[in-house]
Amino acid sequence: MKMFQQLWNDENGFVVSTELVLIATVLVLGMIVGLTTLRDQVIAELADVAAAFSNTNQSYSFSGITGHSSSTAGSIFDDNIDFCDLDLDPTGLDSHCILIVDASVESP
Repeated sequence: MKMFQQLWNDENGFVVSTELVLIATVLVLGMIVGLTTLRDQVIAELADVAAAFSNTNQSYSFSGITGHSSSTAGSIFDDNIDFCDLDLDPTGLDSHCILIVDASVESP
């Protein structure tokens, strides 16, 4: 019974556990902010890669070739404008038809 009373009155670990809870809370909040920033930056980089692919010129052509006993016809390819090819995005905003929607903001 005396040992149980000593354990009941022991408060040595109380301050340490409170500090650990506070530190863990700050770390979790910091991770949430950090992961949100990481998500936004990955989306921005993927938008840049999509813009690079979108801006490549896919047009090519070659004329027909005639040899001694054979010939080939020429070929041509014309790159048509996609719906995202027009650079109408204002400066400073995410570009190339990528919309980042914040769920906490109501859309008009």
